[in-house]
Amino acid sequence: MASTRILKVKTYEEMSVLAASMIGAQVLLKPDCVLGLATGSSPIGTYQTLVENYRKGILDFSRVRTVNLDEYCGLTGDNPNSYRYFMNDNLFDHVNIDKANTHVPNGAAEDLEAEAVRYEQFIESIGGADLQLLGIGHNGHIGFNEPDDCFPPKVHTVALTESTINANARLFERREDVPTQAITMGIGTIMKANKILLIAGADKKDIVEKALFGPVTPQVPASVLQLHRDVTVILCEN
Repeated sequence: MASTRILKVKTYEEMSVLAASMIGAQVLLKPDCVLGLATGSSPIGTYQTLVENYRKGILDFSRVRTVNLDEYCGLTGDNPNSYRYFMNDNLFDHVNIDKANTHVPNGAAEDLEAEAVRYEQFIESIGGADLQLLGIGHNGHIGFNEPDDCFPPKVHTVALTESTINANARLFERREDVPTQAITMGIGTIMKANKILLIAGADKKDIVEKALFGPVTPQVPASVLQLHRDVTVILCEN
Protein backbone atom coordinates (compact mmCIF):
# COMPACT_ATOMS: atom_id res chain seq x y z
CA MET A 1 0.00 0.00 0.00
CA ALA A 2 1.42 3.37 -1.05
CA SER A 3 2.17 5.88 1.69
CA THR A 4 3.50 9.44 1.36
CA ARG A 5 4.20 11.80 4.25
CA ILE A 6 4.76 15.48 3.54
CA LEU A 7 6.65 17.45 6.17
CA LYS A 8 6.82 21.22 5.71
CA VAL A 9 9.57 23.27 7.34
CA LYS A 10 10.37 26.96 7.29
CA THR A 11 14.08 27.00 6.47
CA TYR A 12 16.76 25.10 4.58
CA GLU A 13 18.52 24.48 7.89
CA GLU A 14 15.42 22.83 9.35
CA MET A 15 15.07 20.69 6.25
CA SER A 16 18.71 19.61 6.47
CA VAL A 17 18.51 18.71 10.16
CA LEU A 18 15.28 16.75 9.69
CA ALA A 19 16.62 14.86 6.66
CA ALA A 20 19.86 14.06 8.49
CA SER A 21 17.91 12.81 11.50
CA MET A 22 15.98 10.38 9.29
CA ILE A 23 19.14 9.13 7.60
CA GLY A 24 20.87 8.91 10.97
CA ALA A 25 17.96 6.91 12.38
CA GLN A 26 18.39 4.43 9.53
CA VAL A 27 22.09 4.05 10.36
CA LEU A 28 21.35 3.58 14.06
CA LEU A 29 18.58 1.08 13.32
CA LYS A 30 20.73 -0.92 10.90
CA PRO A 31 24.46 -0.15 11.19
CA ASP A 32 25.24 -2.10 8.01
CA CYS A 33 22.49 -0.44 5.99
CA VAL A 34 22.67 0.58 2.33
CA LEU A 35 22.09 4.29 1.81
CA GLY A 36 21.11 5.56 -1.62
CA LEU A 37 22.59 9.05 -1.94
CA ALA A 38 22.05 12.09 -4.14
CA THR A 39 24.05 15.14 -5.18
CA GLY A 40 23.19 18.74 -5.99
CA SER A 41 22.66 21.77 -3.77
CA SER A 42 19.68 20.38 -1.82
CA PRO A 43 21.50 17.67 0.20
CA ILE A 44 24.66 19.64 1.09
CA GLY A 45 23.22 20.80 4.41
CA THR A 46 22.02 17.28 5.14
CA TYR A 47 25.52 15.92 4.63
CA GLN A 48 27.03 18.68 6.77
CA THR A 49 24.66 17.73 9.59
CA LEU A 50 25.54 14.04 9.24
CA VAL A 51 29.22 14.95 9.51
CA GLU A 52 28.51 17.01 12.63
CA ASN A 53 26.62 14.10 14.19
CA TYR A 54 29.50 11.76 13.40
CA ARG A 55 31.98 14.15 15.04
CA LYS A 56 29.76 14.29 18.12
CA GLY A 57 29.96 10.50 18.36
CA ILE A 58 26.28 10.01 17.54
CA LEU A 59 26.77 8.16 14.25
CA ASP A 60 29.10 5.39 13.12
CA PHE A 61 29.44 4.87 9.36
CA SER A 62 32.05 2.09 9.54
CA ARG A 63 29.66 -0.62 8.30
CA VAL A 64 27.47 1.54 6.04
CA ARG A 65 27.42 0.98 2.29
CA THR A 66 26.28 3.62 -0.19
CA VAL A 67 25.08 3.70 -3.77
CA ASN A 68 24.77 7.00 -5.59
CA LEU A 69 22.02 7.82 -8.02
CA ASP A 70 24.07 9.04 -10.93
CA GLU A 71 27.22 10.44 -12.47
CA TYR A 72 28.11 12.64 -15.41
CA CYS A 73 29.45 10.83 -18.46
CA GLY A 74 33.01 11.72 -19.38
CA LEU A 75 34.17 12.90 -15.95
CA THR A 76 36.63 10.94 -13.83
CA GLY A 77 36.26 10.81 -10.05
CA ASP A 78 39.06 13.32 -9.48
CA ASN A 79 37.26 15.98 -11.52
CA PRO A 80 35.85 18.58 -9.09
CA ASN A 81 32.58 18.58 -11.07
CA SER A 82 32.09 14.82 -10.84
CA TYR A 83 29.61 13.41 -8.39
CA ARG A 84 32.24 11.07 -6.94
CA TYR A 85 34.30 14.14 -6.05
CA PHE A 86 31.18 15.84 -4.64
CA MET A 87 30.42 12.91 -2.36
CA ASN A 88 34.01 12.63 -1.12
CA ASP A 89 34.19 16.37 -0.50
CA ASN A 90 30.82 16.74 1.22
CA LEU A 91 30.54 13.50 3.17
CA PHE A 92 32.87 10.53 2.70
CA ASP A 93 36.14 12.34 3.50
CA HIS A 94 34.72 13.54 6.82
CA VAL A 95 33.24 10.39 8.38
CA ASN A 96 34.57 6.90 9.15
CA ILE A 97 33.06 5.21 6.12
CA ASP A 98 35.16 2.71 4.17
CA LYS A 99 35.58 4.25 0.70
CA ALA A 100 35.48 0.72 -0.74
CA ASN A 101 31.87 0.60 0.46
CA THR A 102 30.89 3.78 -1.39
CA HIS A 103 29.68 3.31 -4.94
CA VAL A 104 29.08 5.80 -7.73
CA PRO A 105 28.49 4.85 -11.38
CA ASN A 106 31.66 5.12 -13.46
CA GLY A 107 30.85 7.87 -15.93
CA ALA A 108 34.32 7.52 -17.47
CA ALA A 109 33.86 3.85 -18.36
CA GLU A 110 34.87 2.96 -21.91
CA ASP A 111 31.64 0.99 -22.37
CA LEU A 112 28.83 2.92 -20.69
CA GLU A 113 26.18 0.35 -21.55
CA ALA A 114 28.23 -2.37 -19.85
CA GLU A 115 28.74 -0.06 -16.87
CA ALA A 116 24.98 0.46 -16.61
CA VAL A 117 24.42 -3.30 -16.54
CA ARG A 118 27.19 -3.77 -13.97
CA TYR A 119 25.87 -1.06 -11.65
CA GLU A 120 22.29 -2.36 -11.82
CA GLN A 121 23.47 -5.88 -11.01
CA PHE A 122 25.62 -4.60 -8.16
CA ILE A 123 22.75 -2.71 -6.54
CA GLU A 124 20.59 -5.81 -6.85
CA SER A 125 23.33 -8.00 -5.36
CA ILE A 126 23.45 -5.97 -2.13
CA GLY A 127 19.69 -5.93 -1.78
CA GLY A 128 19.03 -2.38 -2.95
CA ALA A 129 18.88 0.73 -0.79
CA ASP A 130 17.35 0.65 2.66
CA LEU A 131 16.78 4.38 2.28
CA GLN A 132 17.11 6.37 -0.93
CA LEU A 133 17.66 10.14 -0.71
CA LEU A 134 16.31 12.13 -3.65
CA GLY A 135 16.16 15.67 -4.89
CA ILE A 136 13.82 16.77 -7.65
CA GLY A 137 14.43 18.83 -10.78
CA HIS A 138 12.22 21.70 -11.90
CA ASN A 139 10.97 19.44 -14.68
CA GLY A 140 10.22 16.62 -12.23
CA HIS A 141 13.32 14.53 -12.87
CA ILE A 142 14.67 12.25 -10.16
CA GLY A 143 18.20 11.04 -10.60
CA PHE A 144 18.76 12.02 -14.21
CA ASN A 145 15.51 10.44 -15.38
CA GLU A 146 14.18 13.21 -17.57
CA PRO A 147 10.57 13.55 -18.80
CA ASP A 148 10.01 10.74 -21.29
CA ASP A 149 7.42 8.41 -22.80
CA CYS A 150 8.14 5.63 -20.30
CA PHE A 151 9.65 4.99 -16.87
CA PRO A 152 13.17 3.54 -17.40
CA PRO A 153 13.36 0.29 -15.40
CA LYS A 154 17.12 0.01 -14.89
CA VAL A 155 20.40 1.92 -14.74
CA HIS A 156 20.94 3.58 -18.11
CA THR A 157 22.62 6.47 -19.89
CA VAL A 158 20.56 9.52 -20.71
CA ALA A 159 20.90 12.68 -22.78
CA LEU A 160 20.32 15.65 -20.48
CA THR A 161 17.63 18.16 -21.39
CA GLU A 162 18.41 21.79 -22.04
CA SER A 163 16.70 22.80 -18.77
CA THR A 164 18.86 20.39 -16.75
CA ILE A 165 22.05 21.54 -18.49
CA ASN A 166 21.09 25.16 -17.77
CA ALA A 167 20.36 24.36 -14.12
CA ASN A 168 23.76 22.69 -13.71
CA ALA A 169 25.73 25.34 -15.62
CA ARG A 170 26.20 27.42 -12.45
CA LEU A 171 28.51 24.70 -11.14
CA PHE A 172 30.88 24.89 -14.12
CA GLU A 173 33.23 27.64 -15.27
CA ARG A 174 31.66 27.66 -18.72
CA ARG A 175 28.28 26.42 -19.91
CA GLU A 176 29.95 24.46 -22.69
CA ASP A 177 31.81 22.44 -20.05
CA VAL A 178 28.57 20.96 -18.69
CA PRO A 179 28.30 17.30 -19.73
CA THR A 180 25.36 16.51 -21.97
CA GLN A 181 25.01 12.88 -20.86
CA ALA A 182 24.80 11.07 -17.55
CA ILE A 183 24.49 7.53 -16.24
CA THR A 184 21.67 7.15 -13.73
CA MET A 185 19.64 4.68 -11.74
CA GLY A 186 16.40 3.95 -13.56
CA ILE A 187 13.00 4.68 -12.08
CA GLY A 188 12.61 0.95 -11.45
CA THR A 189 15.93 0.87 -9.57
CA ILE A 190 14.90 3.81 -7.39
CA MET A 191 11.48 2.35 -6.66
CA LYS A 192 13.02 -0.84 -5.25
CA ALA A 193 14.40 1.10 -2.25
CA ASN A 194 12.69 0.19 1.00
CA LYS A 195 12.19 3.86 1.93
CA ILE A 196 12.47 7.05 -0.09
CA LEU A 197 13.27 10.49 1.32
CA LEU A 198 12.77 13.42 -1.03
CA ILE A 199 13.97 16.89 -0.06
CA ALA A 200 13.00 20.04 -1.94
CA GLY A 201 13.53 23.78 -1.57
CA ALA A 202 10.87 26.44 -1.85
CA ASP A 203 11.61 26.90 -5.56
CA LYS A 204 10.46 23.30 -6.15
CA LYS A 205 7.05 23.71 -4.47
CA ASP A 206 5.06 23.72 -7.73
CA ILE A 207 6.73 20.65 -9.23
CA VAL A 208 6.46 18.75 -5.93
CA GLU A 209 2.72 19.44 -5.88
CA LYS A 210 2.41 18.35 -9.50
CA ALA A 211 4.41 15.18 -8.83
CA LEU A 212 2.53 14.15 -5.69
CA PHE A 213 -1.01 15.18 -6.60
CA GLY A 214 -1.12 15.12 -10.38
CA PRO A 215 -1.41 12.11 -12.69
CA VAL A 216 1.30 9.44 -12.59
CA THR A 217 3.10 10.00 -15.87
CA PRO A 218 6.65 9.62 -17.20
CA GLN A 219 6.33 13.22 -18.37
CA VAL A 220 6.73 14.03 -14.64
CA PRO A 221 9.14 11.27 -13.56
CA ALA A 222 8.80 11.96 -9.81
CA SER A 223 5.05 11.30 -10.03
CA VAL A 224 5.86 7.58 -9.86
CA LEU A 225 6.66 8.08 -6.17
CA GLN A 226 2.90 8.12 -5.57
CA LEU A 227 3.06 4.34 -6.06
CA HIS A 228 5.83 3.67 -3.53
CA ARG A 229 4.97 2.12 -0.18
CA ASP A 230 7.07 4.45 1.99
CA VAL A 231 7.90 8.00 0.87
CA THR A 232 8.69 11.00 3.05
CA VAL A 233 8.88 14.44 1.45
CA ILE A 234 10.49 17.35 3.30
CA LEU A 235 9.50 20.63 1.68
CA CYS A 236 11.16 23.90 2.63
CA GLU A 237 8.66 26.75 2.43
CA ASN A 238 11.14 29.66 2.44
